[in-house]
Amino acid sequence: MDFVLDENVPVSVRDMLVNAGHSAQFIREFIPEGSPDELVATVTERMNAILISFDGDFKQIAPRIPAGARRRFKRLSRIRMQCSEFQAAARLESALSFIDAEYQIALAANDSRMQICVATGFLKTIR
Repeated sequence: MDFVLDENVPVSVRDMLVNAGHSAQFIREFIPEGSPDELVATVTERMNAILISFDGDFKQIAPRIPAGARRRFKRLSRIRMQCSEFQAAARLESALSFIDAEYQIALAANDSRMQICVATGFLKTIR
């Protein structure tokens, strides 16, 4: 899997993903820091990557079920981290098999977006 890490994601997350055999790059390698979430989403979607972020605002940008409007980000997959930055790499590493299974389901579905929440005490997927 290919991942794009938002600017608030610690380097330890990238290192863990790369060590696990995945591609992981920070969004700041492609656009300036502080860029609007819409640009982050656009770049990530065009890269066919999964966005990892601590930012809860993305659910307004790419809602799972749009309110009457055509979806703008039809392929944006996202993992929202809801744990401390210190715990992020370990929590994500323990969730990798779950994430891979959800990724395979999303690829086979009509709606190929994957939305996952990795929190301190739970994992949640939104289908």
